[in-house]
Amino acid sequence: MPITLPREMTGAELQSMLKSSVNFKSLGGMRVPGLKLGEEDLAWWRSAKVGMFIHWGLYSLLGRGEWARFNEKLPYHEYEALKDAFDPRDFSTDEWAETARDLGANYMVMVTRHHDGFALWNSPGSYLNFDSAHSAAGRDFVKEFTDSCRKYGMRVGYYYSPMDWRFPGYFDPKGLKDNALKMKTQCYRQVEELVTNYGAPDILWYDGGWLAHKGSDTSSSWFWEPDKLNKMVRSHAPKAVINPRSGWEGDFYCDEGSKELSGKIITVPWEKNLCLCSGASWGWMENDPVRDLDWLIRMTVNVICRDGNILWNIAPDKSGKLSDEIHARIRELGSWIRQNGEAVYGTRGGPVEPVDGVFGTTFRENIVYLHILDAAEFAKQRINGLPGKVLSARTLDGNEIAFSENDDGYCFDISCLLPETDVVVKLTLDARVKATVSEVYFSGKG
Repeated sequence: MPITLPREMTGAELQSMLKSSVNFKSLGGMRVPGLKLGEEDLAWWRSAKVGMFIHWGLYSLLGRGEWARFNEKLPYHEYEALKDAFDPRDFSTDEWAETARDLGANYMVMVTRHHDGFALWNSPGSYLNFDSAHSAAGRDFVKEFTDSCRKYGMRVGYYYSPMDWRFPGYFDPKGLKDNALKMKTQCYRQVEELVTNYGAPDILWYDGGWLAHKGSDTSSSWFWEPDKLNKMVRSHAPKAVINPRSGWEGDFYCDEGSKELSGKIITVPWEKNLCLCSGASWGWMENDPVRDLDWLIRMTVNVICRDGNILWNIAPDKSGKLSDEIHARIRELGSWIRQNGEAVYGTRGGPVEPVDGVFGTTFRENIVYLHILDAAEFAKQRINGLPGKVLSARTLDGNEIAFSENDDGYCFDISCLLPETDVVVKLTLDARVKATVSEVYFSGKG
């Protein structure tokens, strides 16, 4: 049975638990009894392991990232006028779903509305009809996206930003209370539209609860009242997996960005969100360099061996397309994921703590998979922490690997294998491995 620790984690213990490069967003979110999903309802999400994030919207016409409007202080009417040019005709969301399949993803999360306020669906709740149905496109891209996900067997995720730069009240919620409340009303109406108009989504991914670009999602919960917001969501989508960015603690934690990953196994549900390109922007920028395959594989391994999911972001251009280079890299990464799928999908991180840059482990029942990132350094390691005796060691295609055991642990001879970014060795044990699940509340307090 899983180990359950229903308590608050603070101070030195919290720092020890998160002694790694991971930086979780929104620690200390509002606690709402009965709102979080249990492990049974999270099982599909934990097994899925790989998802695809899509940042695409009105800002894609500019090609300078999703923050262009704010960073460049673009005039209100100049930016709003872009909707009259937003008309990606030669484009189908099926292309995105096919790309997700090429990647080896099991779920997709689409940015339905970013901080600029432009909604990618027919949204009656949108302030001043600022949505794709009232643009030159005249299309409901959320419906198209949802239909494509289900057509290709992908779980459906919606990203939604509560904040909206069009409202002066966002920057001064107490001084401009009435205006801020209009923004809040829009949020509630639009979230309800998303969770009712297209069937219940599998994932709801909030971003941007913080007010006036100060504080945090958590410190702004007095305004958004995420308990009320997410109780409404649960009334329509009771099993949706929800992230913590609304100010409520959420069903899983998020670590954003392309920084290298290090540290121990993290025994709470969590997801790494990062870009296939440089990470300088989540939205499309022309000539944004694509990450090399070695880096993408290492990051994937480092996440899954620490018991996380990985959500790879793509940024289609103004026409909804991806470059040939991005498609090629996605196919390369997807090929590696599928080739090693047995050691990725449906596994959990552990039981052996990773050695940064050298190896990590995943497991399923009585099978442990060694993911070896540095063969030379691995040869110096003794593997401890296995819950049973090793009966056999083989490659995924069945070739036997020699091993020995002494009081210091196991040693595996992989000298016969070709050097690769991730060498996977399958260990069969005489006992099942038990998953460790920590039901803790990260208060964020030092």
